[in-house]
Amino acid sequence: MQRVQDVASSCKEELPPEFIRSEDEQPRFTTFHGRSPEVPVVDLCQPPEDLVQSMFNASTKLGLFQIVNHGIPNEVIGNLQKVGRQFFELDKEEKEVCAKDPESKSVEGYGTKLQKDAQDRKGWVDHLFNKIWPPSVIDYRFWPKNPPDYREATEEYGKHLHEVVNKLMRCLSLGLGLEAEELKTAVGGEELVYNLKINYYPPCPRPDLALGVPAHTDLSALTILVPNEVQGLQVFQDGNWYDVSYIPNALIIHIGDQLEICSNGTYKAVFHRTTVNKEKTRMSWPVFMEPPPHLEVGPHPKLITQQNQPKYKTKKFGDYVYCKLNKIPQ
Repeated sequence: MQRVQDVASSCKEELPPEFIRSEDEQPRFTTFHGRSPEVPVVDLCQPPEDLVQSMFNASTKLGLFQIVNHGIPNEVIGNLQKVGRQFFELDKEEKEVCAKDPESKSVEGYGTKLQKDAQDRKGWVDHLFNKIWPPSVIDYRFWPKNPPDYREATEEYGKHLHEVVNKLMRCLSLGLGLEAEELKTAVGGEELVYNLKINYYPPCPRPDLALGVPAHTDLSALTILVPNEVQGLQVFQDGNWYDVSYIPNALIIHIGDQLEICSNGTYKAVFHRTTVNKEKTRMSWPVFMEPPPHLEVGPHPKLITQQNQPKYKTKKFGDYVYCKLNKIPQ
């Protein structure tokens, strides 16, 4: 399969037609160029009651917020970014060693296309998927051996991520009136899968016509994203697409489909997309917190009342993923 990185190297002026989005998607027509609404910034060191309320407000309105004072050392995040950049700077042959198995249903490994596109258009992005937690789901065949410190840097970041995940889940659970651990338990508990994706968006000759990743919500419960300094993430609000400002050392939190389902619609899965840049490479490191495939996820029983009937079906997460990636109605 031809990689976007290779396409970018060979086309300096013209954008191949398969990357040109329809006019109702093109950033030149759809990006709002006035003052963007502020994306909530949540300080994890604020008093517990304030923290729960801040997270609840952000998750019920936009479904996206940035967190500061999260406790993950800058060096750990810097090392994660460094080995990711080094992997994508390797020769094509070395990257292809980690290519995903075309016969497998798994997303793991190095790849380009992820899901069906109704118009058969392509996103301007290559990616690398590695499951990094729990140990039972890790498949090191798809982890790069070059750069040599990729595994160490990635696993170190994964260790630090645990407490952030637990704190977020506790606050989001309390915000719904549940016990602190109930929301995390509902989406997998200790079996919750941490699925790291490294997105690589090379410079694009016509960023006004293309998208890195088209508009979507994440199928995860929660997504924790490390960006680089190149602008690209946009959220949809009040009929417009707005840029999300880069805040050094902050993590970007996305509410995903499974938390929207579990909360019976109280929390909103954020509708977002990514744009690309003409001069610079953009990269991002989202970790998708996903239920194990066999787990059934549906509206939490404690949130269902006579006045608040279930708004979503209960189904196995694996079935949900299959339907979403293949554009099958849920």
